[in-house]
Amino acid sequence: MKFEKKRVGLMKKWVICVLAVLLILLGSCQNREDVSKSLGAEQQGSSGVKPPAGQSSHSALYPQEWEDHGIFSASYEKAYLLLQSMTLEEKAGQIFQVRCPQEGEEIEQISAYYPGGYVLFGKDFQGKTKEQVSAAIQSYQKASKIPMLMATDEEGGEIVRISSNPNLAEQRFLSPQQAYQNGGLNGIRADALSKAALLKKLGVNVNLAPVCDVSTNPGDYIYNRTLGQGAEETAEFVAAVVASMNEEGISSTLKHFPGYGNNADTHTGIANDQREYSQFEQVDFVPFQRGIQAGAQCVLVSHNIVRCMDKQYPASLSPKVHDVLRQELGFTGVIVTDDLAMGAIRDYTGGNNPAVQALLAGNDMLMVDDPAEYVKAILNGIADGTISQKTLDRAVFRVLAWKYQMGLIQ
Repeated sequence: MKFEKKRVGLMKKWVICVLAVLLILLGSCQNREDVSKSLGAEQQGSSGVKPPAGQSSHSALYPQEWEDHGIFSASYEKAYLLLQSMTLEEKAGQIFQVRCPQEGEEIEQISAYYPGGYVLFGKDFQGKTKEQVSAAIQSYQKASKIPMLMATDEEGGEIVRISSNPNLAEQRFLSPQQAYQNGGLNGIRADALSKAALLKKLGVNVNLAPVCDVSTNPGDYIYNRTLGQGAEETAEFVAAVVASMNEEGISSTLKHFPGYGNNADTHTGIANDQREYSQFEQVDFVPFQRGIQAGAQCVLVSHNIVRCMDKQYPASLSPKVHDVLRQELGFTGVIVTDDLAMGAIRDYTGGNNPAVQALLAGNDMLMVDDPAEYVKAILNGIADGTISQKTLDRAVFRVLAWKYQMGLIQ
């Protein structure tokens, strides 16, 4: 009798345990379903729009509102997974394209601030051999936990960071105007392919070009750096450069959005653009649109105050200008500021650090000289709630997706 009671008691306990396990499993499934929905696991966004042909349709791990079926969409899941493993300090560093510091300080800066990339200027190439430049860049990459964007301005003509050194190139690259006059679009393509091959050999993976600004007046500040032709010819030039660079695995940067026009030099002070919005729609936007269609992965925003879009803020600090680039032109890649150390920003902010405002405006990367104070400003902005964690994560997400798309991160 006692044995029978004991057996019944054991059976009751066993049934209770089984029921408990089943309830836990059911709850876990429901939780996974809820998490999946909250992170956008459905293949289509809330609008029900399907990805364009040739772009991925996938079960996303990242927040659904981040799914723009954009240029980096095939790398979104990997980028989001990496994002989850990063510290706040690593995330803050990734949004900066930093002017490469004095020789001997590069590795220390990488270890301290985790920059997303270096911008290399003439001093970083001057007097060096190809082997020396390549070895230096490789040492930066080796020191960085996350591979870096290595960028330079090799526009041709006046702005040639690399080919000004005869050890690195037989001759300086021609200006866009000269290359176009000599060989038309075929000359532009050949020139772009030559630039891309040189950059790739040295370890540079981003060219801060082409200049998309439309200027036909030799008196304009920006004229010598442009094609010197109308909107349509400039658009064809931009598309040819982007396609040629992509062919060699080098990323292009369309600049200077929303179009420089006849404005003054923002390196030295504030420039106010008084033109009507129709001028931008009919002329200035055209080369940017064509470059985006050709697969440009980055757009650089100028410091001009473009009054028809935003009377208060320079373009680089203006949410309205960034909305135009995202919503009107449909750009889904990385947006980077022009150098925040330039006179236009210094004069506008009165010397105050512009990093927080630049990130909140919609930039994914900020181009700066010394990262210390800029990174500190971002971290303080997160700490006091001025910047949401989601805002920072969204920018880093795009930067990481870009790096995956380029094959920098395996």
